Amino acid sequence: MMQEKIPVTLITDNMAGHLMSLGRIDLVIVGADRIAANGDVANKIGTYTVAVLAERHGIPFYVAAPLSTIDVSIADGASIPIEERGAAEVTGYAGLRWAPEGVAVANPAFDITPAGLVSALFTDKGVVERPNAAGIRALFAR
Repeated sequence: MMQEKIPVTLITDNMAGHLMSLGRIDLVIVGADRIAANGDVANKIGTYTVAVLAERHGIPFYVAAPLSTIDVSIADGASIPIEERGAAEVTGYAGLRWAPEGVAVANPAFDITPAGLVSALFTDKGVVERPNAAGIRALFAR
């Protein structure tokens, strides 16, 4: 974005709600690891939260991904397998442990953003506003 002279500000994901509430975010663009035939999006954990916040604050939420990311053999997000990563990723780092031994850990790598929260899907083959099965099929027909 900077190369294209588009104003951009880098933040961490936990700042999104606060900055949205202050009116300091105009739009959200995320990538995708996989997109289901109905437009549900699997992406890094936290994407769903940002989509919900964007909807709450009336901010467009866009997904940009190559057409190859769409898997039409997967009907919807509920059918996308979610990788569960090891507990060690969240219980400590570099030999330092900050969580108690034996604590239960949930560490999903991805979450699912329902298509209904996506303003538009941008691909190398075209754009689908308010992604849905028919719009996605049309991308593959081009």
